[in-house]
This record gives sequence, C-alpha cells and structure tokens, in this order.
Amino acid sequence: QVQLVESGGGLVQAGGSLRLSCAASGSIFRGNLMGWYRQAPPGKERELVAIISSGGFTNYADSVKGRFTISRDSGKNTVYLQMNNLKPEDTAAYYCKFQYIASAAEYWGQGTQVTVSS
Repeated sequence: QVQLVESGGGLVQAGGSLRLSCAASGSIFRGNLMGWYRQAPPGKERELVAIISSGGFTNYADSVKGRFTISRDSGKNTVYLQMNNLKPEDTAAYYCKFQYIASAAEYWGQGTQVTVSS
C-alpha cells in the first residue's frame, strides 16, 4: 500500500504562483510514476496535468506547458508541482497519483483545492 499526503493548495490571483507537494509513504519501489491530475467541476473526469517517472521522464498537458514544472525528490518520495502564471481556468481540485508501471496499481491523494481569481 502507498499513502499520499498533499499540501500547498490555496487562493491566488491570476498571474501568481503556487507550489504543490505530495509525499508518498508505505511500500515504495522503483518503476513508478508520480503525477498530478485535476478535476473541475466535481464529477467531471480528472485530467492529467503533469507526470514524472522514477527515472525522471516528464509529460505535461498542453495547457500547462511552459507554466508548470513537475519535479521529484526520490530520497523523500515526494513530488512537487511548481505552478507559475496561474490562470482562472487552472482552478480545480488537484490530486496526486502514484502508479506502479509494471502492475498499473495506482493510489490517489485526498486532493487539494487551487483557486485562481481574475
């Protein structure tokens, strides 16, 4: 089992920045992906924001390229999402996801709200 604890959400004005963190604990092995998804409004399908593999490979949604940066500290099993130049359309609940590549077993955090005012 893997447990995820997220932090860093909040309210910010358009053009501002926020940094999300997600710490993983439990049975952590290499060969995994950690990333961020967002959902807005509630009930809508979650969409990929950014993801990073244990080997450092990254992938971003087109809507956040050039504004968001994902990184990870493997020693701390923590992934970060630096969000710059935030826009009102970035407003959503952001969820951290941990997935093993081989088995596809996945785990989700509880979510953290990001609200961008215009």
